[in-house]
Amino acid sequence: MALDHALLVSLAEQSGSGYELARRFDRSIGYFWNATHQQIYRVLKRMDEAGWVIGETVGQQGKPDKRVYRVSDTGRAELASWIAEPTEAGHLRNELAVKIRAAAHGDRGALRAEVTRHRDAHAQRLEVYRMIEKRDFPAPDRLSGTALHQYLVLRGGIRIEEGFDQWCREVLDAL
Repeated sequence: MALDHALLVSLAEQSGSGYELARRFDRSIGYFWNATHQQIYRVLKRMDEAGWVIGETVGQQGKPDKRVYRVSDTGRAELASWIAEPTEAGHLRNELAVKIRAAAHGDRGALRAEVTRHRDAHAQRLEVYRMIEKRDFPAPDRLSGTALHQYLVLRGGIRIEEGFDQWCREVLDAL
């Protein structure tokens, strides 16, 4: 997936400035697709030049003007085309898995410490996702439209983190 499409999705949900998009990425899409603030600004400029977004300068009281972007008709067509394209089925590409495979050739204590670190990181992210689920989606059976789609992605994240947490625990038990 290109960052362009992740930004189009975010802007289709709500227009915003580069700074606002970066903040949204930090709180939502960034859990699934990372981008630096500099990358976001670079891609916004490219998308503006390509006609996928429309940027409008908005004056602010006591602050520099900001540029607010919204998806253009061309951008919506691009997003619809991208959604319809087949995606490559994902596979586990994980450096930790390769390290575990090589356990017989290295320091098992160091490997256990690394697996523990990963387990803890996945458990923390799982806790964050569950907090977001409880806070933002208290009645998932009543969701529709964009809120339902956001919830489904969050549920995917929860399932992935549960799986990684369980896998790390299994590896630690076996090592």
